[in-house]
Amino acid sequence: MFPLCAPQGVKWCCWRTVAFLLLLLQINLGAHGQRMKDNMYTSVNGAHCFRRLNGTHVTGCSSKNGGSVGVLHLINSKEDIDFIVHKHPSPPYAPIIPPALYTRENILRLRDEAGPYVSTLILMNNASGLEQFSQESRCPNQYSGLSSVLKQVVDDQRCNVDRAEDSWNPWGSGLLLEDFPFPIFYVAGVSEMEKLLDCYERFNAHDLDHQHQRSLCAIEVKAFMSAAVSTDICIRRSNSYNSLIPATKYCDPLQGKNVYATLFPRPIVPEEQRVEGPERIVLVSTRTDTTTMFDGVGLGAMDSVVSFTVLVSVAHFLSKALPTGDRNVLFLFFNGESYDYIGSQRFVYDLQTGAFPSRGTQTKPISMDNIELMIDIGSLDNLTDLQVYHAAPQPMATKVAELLRKINQSLKFGIQSGQPILTNNLPPVSAQSFLRENITFPAVIIASKPGNRFYHSIYDDQENLHYRYGNHSRKYDFTQLEDLDLGDRTDLYGNDSIQMRIRNASTLIGMSIYELLVGRAYDQRNGTNSVLIDEFLHCFLESADCPLFRATVKPDTPHVYPAPPSRYISVHTTLTADATGWTYRVLGLLLGQRVDNVTKADCAALHLPYQWMAGYDGVGECRRTTQNMSLALSPAFTNETYDFTSYRYSTWTESTWSEMSARIFLRPSPAHETLTLSIGIVVMVISFVLVFLINSRSDVLFNQGSTSSIPIATQPTQC
Repeated sequence: MFPLCAPQGVKWCCWRTVAFLLLLLQINLGAHGQRMKDNMYTSVNGAHCFRRLNGTHVTGCSSKNGGSVGVLHLINSKEDIDFIVHKHPSPPYAPIIPPALYTRENILRLRDEAGPYVSTLILMNNASGLEQFSQESRCPNQYSGLSSVLKQVVDDQRCNVDRAEDSWNPWGSGLLLEDFPFPIFYVAGVSEMEKLLDCYERFNAHDLDHQHQRSLCAIEVKAFMSAAVSTDICIRRSNSYNSLIPATKYCDPLQGKNVYATLFPRPIVPEEQRVEGPERIVLVSTRTDTTTMFDGVGLGAMDSVVSFTVLVSVAHFLSKALPTGDRNVLFLFFNGESYDYIGSQRFVYDLQTGAFPSRGTQTKPISMDNIELMIDIGSLDNLTDLQVYHAAPQPMATKVAELLRKINQSLKFGIQSGQPILTNNLPPVSAQSFLRENITFPAVIIASKPGNRFYHSIYDDQENLHYRYGNHSRKYDFTQLEDLDLGDRTDLYGNDSIQMRIRNASTLIGMSIYELLVGRAYDQRNGTNSVLIDEFLHCFLESADCPLFRATVKPDTPHVYPAPPSRYISVHTTLTADATGWTYRVLGLLLGQRVDNVTKADCAALHLPYQWMAGYDGVGECRRTTQNMSLALSPAFTNETYDFTSYRYSTWTESTWSEMSARIFLRPSPAHETLTLSIGIVVMVISFVLVFLINSRSDVLFNQGSTSSIPIATQPTQC
């Protein structure tokens, strides 16, 4: 056998062997330690509340740097909140609260009265029996609307957060605009909720007054937000650190893209001839975005998808019913309107500075003087009761209201629409950005009285609309108009379906705009397509892997992930947001003019505005399109000297963060912790004593100073 140690270094060899064995032992223990760690912690999936800032305030939530830990405590009544406020035997706590108790009173009490004893808050998904749930203010965008710039406004002409009956969101709690020093974690999945409740029932639910005497189930939530105080301070802080550490950011401006399309193609104009001209335009607009307290959760079904669907249907109807005309129609889908009208403010700013459309479109710029009429479609919570609003006397408001009543009587849609309402207390709509600049701007608003009890919340979904996917696109071509003589299509969708209510309202609005443009009534028995509406709702509320979206891309494009696209404006990225991209493509399909007898290669050679897409039959077709995008970024971020406290423009930013996660584990009792610490101290003392004894007897233990006469070369090697 080969000797383990060389004869010249017996002592060094022995120490090396011991070190090698210890290393093997450490590796082995490390492998087992990883498995032990997995057994100690169980991850929990959910959505996190995050931090946003404006020019003067900070809103949202943040954990401690490194994570916030709290003992799970189930809230079933206000008495359970009293327990945390007054008793709290084993703080800090992580209350698990159902949506029915997620009220302004309860949440602010947990923040203000039980703040030192609460480290995180868990919202548990349970919508059964829930009558209302909205974290938005009662007066959305209260400080960026028309009334905020008027010098004198009587009380009944202003939205009032203190009186629900005088507000546009009577069920709002305003929690979306509050700042919380602890994270709020939303758990939606059944299996994830079972993890939390099972852990709570096993370890925490009994003998509450003596919790401190035993081990308890706890949760750790990591959601630390980098930004603080306000947008102004956050940006200055980022700029100062960028001079020292490049690419350091603490917040980013909310930023996205507006999508627009014209009914008729606008002529290409040489660079030297691109000056404002006498072009007459009718602007028809709505918003496409939504928001909630939690990252990536919230469909905004009633608050914006309904009006979004109505405008797409109106645009499709006019493209089929009105092939030519002397006045163009600009369809505009604003983004970021949930945060002080980011998209519409930027659009107005671009009109005033001659920056719309962009130079890349090679068309003439448009100014506010080119817009003869703006019809803004607000939230349509009740599709059978449409209201017309205007801020200054407008003859066109009376005309629009009359047309809605006349056409409804002719088609018997059962939609009510009274006299136009002249008021400064307008709904939260994009037209307010135009009226702030000029109160006499010809803006007419079509909206309904507030009826959405889940405005800007996680529960404004397809269930809130009572929507059920009909899935009839294989049989009916959704790119064509629908014969109104087919009736209410109860064979397809059942009685009083959302598809038919949207079809009737969009047909009514579309025919009214047609008569405004042409000067005579629409004489065909065709309306907007209920199958298109069904598919549009399915795509934006249930799955992006849908027939309508597949018709807008190339035939060989792979299927996308079957989830609805997020419509929160978010922050700048190099990629176009999914919802924006799909809106752009859908407008290309529905408003674009089909070019026959053109191959895929020939269509690609034409470049924009020609696009090759699958089409309804999926085989491919070439279309000349008019849709495009414009920047939805507040003008406040284009001026380095802007006063962020002026409320002139939106100043919303979103905090940066490094990690978001949550996991539960068993927090040891104080007695267990004391025992563990005592054992550790004893082991440490024993280790020091052993090391001292071994070191003091090293010459004996390791055979140093041997006087043996046996030749070293023939002596057996030992350790």
